[in-house]
Amino acid sequence: MTDVVALVRQYGEDARAASRVLAAATNAQKNQALLRMAELLEAEQDNILAANDQDTAAAAANGLDAAMVDRLRISAKSIAQMAEGVRQVAALADPVGEMDDFKILPNGLKLGKMRAPLGVVGMIYESRPNVTIDAAVLCLKSGNACLLRGGSESFHSNQAIAKVIYQALRETGLPEACVRLFETTDRAAVGAMLALNEFIDVIIPRGGKGLVKRITEEARMPVIKHLDGVCHVFINRDADLDMAVSIAMNAKTSRYGTCNTMETLLVHQDIAATVLPRLQAAYATKEVELRGCERTQAVLNNIAAATEEDWFTEYLAPILSVRVVDGLDEAIAHINHYGSHHTDSIVTNDYADIQRFLREVDSASVMVNASTRFADGFEYGLGAEIGISTDKIHVRGPVGLEGLTNQKWIVLGSGQVRV
Repeated sequence: MTDVVALVRQYGEDARAASRVLAAATNAQKNQALLRMAELLEAEQDNILAANDQDTAAAAANGLDAAMVDRLRISAKSIAQMAEGVRQVAALADPVGEMDDFKILPNGLKLGKMRAPLGVVGMIYESRPNVTIDAAVLCLKSGNACLLRGGSESFHSNQAIAKVIYQALRETGLPEACVRLFETTDRAAVGAMLALNEFIDVIIPRGGKGLVKRITEEARMPVIKHLDGVCHVFINRDADLDMAVSIAMNAKTSRYGTCNTMETLLVHQDIAATVLPRLQAAYATKEVELRGCERTQAVLNNIAAATEEDWFTEYLAPILSVRVVDGLDEAIAHINHYGSHHTDSIVTNDYADIQRFLREVDSASVMVNASTRFADGFEYGLGAEIGISTDKIHVRGPVGLEGLTNQKWIVLGSGQVRV
């Protein structure tokens, strides 16, 4: 364990030094590295996929659940999306050094704010090999060094992607320590990272409840996190029913193992008898199990009763809780009580209800007439995301470049002294 702690500390020291180099790097320098990463991802596709096959085969053999294996798996399409995401990040404006909110004080001082990198970002994550490249490119572009500790189930995939990152950094003259992926699966590395507030400025966990809970409790530095993705779609009484069915199907069945997948469907009582049978038939084609409240069971035959626990549950599986509500007030109350403050959507044409839903639903992403599956950094035009925050400070929702910076006050004077 001592060796692991020493290794983590050395990586932290190297990352701090690299962060100072990055803070001074030009946008052109950073973009050159990013564009080279995109090229190498495509060039090394076969090696990355072979490494991923090794991980997914081991995961299946070790009995990992289907949702975990789904998050672990990547494909040629996934790699193409990764490369496109890297290019999108390169095309975005560099937030570092942006200045705004200027005003002149009565004493002549010019006061404003400047965006600056956070410094060193630590990432601890499970499955999802794409997090390796997403974290690297977002941190690099925003001027932050990053330390990455992936899960043992994605070890080979992560290492294959890291090789691409290191090669791009070397070829473009930036320190390899700008991005460092741990080459150990020793769990002692996690504890060592959480204690390294001397060098790590913020930690970001991505994984199951156990991982996020541990990091939140043990970290000695700020944490950007979300625990669950209990997302809702509320079909209001005036909704276009074809649109509602399409959105409700996509939000649940396009992919089960993601945090932006709908887990609870809320339906206005006035249209429950009309829309629920249509949805039941549609979900049956995807073998989705429905669990409903008493009013839902009165409309639909042969579905299980939803328990109190179901309303709080992130299934990450073909299971959906369904509740019939009296109206908007009850829908908002349900979402704010049972939801995880991640993403919630309303299907309606009522302008007043839209405004209330947007104002009163306390979630990181609130949507109107759209699938919850859009709650994603790539879809939001951020190029990628380092995570989705359900915290309220200092960033909320998909965390992109701006979320990886903060602001410092700048004061421009001409010899003023305080009296």
